[in-house]
Amino acid sequence: CVQGGTTAIPGAFGCGKTVISQSLSKYSNSDVIIYVGCGERGNEMSEVLRDFPELTMEVDGKVESIMKRTALVANTSNMPVAAREASIYTGITLSEYFRDMGYHVSMMADSTSRWAEALREISGRLAEMPADSGYPAYLGARLASFYERAGRVKCLGNPEREGSVSIVGAVSPPGGDFSDPVTSATLGIVQVFWGLDKKLAQRKHFPSVNWLISYSKYTRALDEYYDKHFTEFVPLRTKAKEILQEEEDLAEIVQLVGKASLAETDKITLEVAKLIKDDFLQQNSYTPYDR
Repeated sequence: CVQGGTTAIPGAFGCGKTVISQSLSKYSNSDVIIYVGCGERGNEMSEVLRDFPELTMEVDGKVESIMKRTALVANTSNMPVAAREASIYTGITLSEYFRDMGYHVSMMADSTSRWAEALREISGRLAEMPADSGYPAYLGARLASFYERAGRVKCLGNPEREGSVSIVGAVSPPGGDFSDPVTSATLGIVQVFWGLDKKLAQRKHFPSVNWLISYSKYTRALDEYYDKHFTEFVPLRTKAKEILQEEEDLAEIVQLVGKASLAETDKITLEVAKLIKDDFLQQNSYTPYDR
């Protein structure tokens, strides 16, 4: 994701949405982090409060606690429904405040599905006409009005300054079904989609991002940088995607006739794809860089 971008991380329970959100909070190059725990378990917020003070970063040559750049908005599942609905707006308003001061801000919303459920509950109490799955008819408009507040801006006034708000929203579709109304509405708005796969999570492949359905519309923004500093990166990225797609196509043939009946070139493709998946796309807990 780029500064001022929007990202959605949909996935079923146990796929690692919260871990990815917290990792982005810890290691992003933003000046300020706004972490909104909306409707999730209370112990997740306690983990953030316990782990973040122990992490450090370097600011102007000095080592500082990561909590000095982090603000937490805690509205867990046992809090009033109105508070859960307001938490997302509180987080984005805080983000815009720091953006106008000239900071680059990352906002983590975990999760927008719980926020949408709070909207549904309030809508039901107001006796409004329900739409798909009981959500209010204005769900898409509310999601759009939230995500569209992200962006990179030149602030008015003096001194001249530039700030940004990047939004990363975790989505929890029931049973990992991406046709859920919240997920469908979100996909029509965000520019980066990291779809988490339950099968990968069950195989302990973390991060469990499905490389076939995930995408980013910001890749071209960095092509000029890669052409200047890492000329081979863009063609290598394209080739890796092609190999993974070929491996997916060959998987159906392997199930029917077995791997032994494949041509030698196809066998090599399968082995190379396995190397990419296991050694590049998967974390290694024994490597300090990945840990």
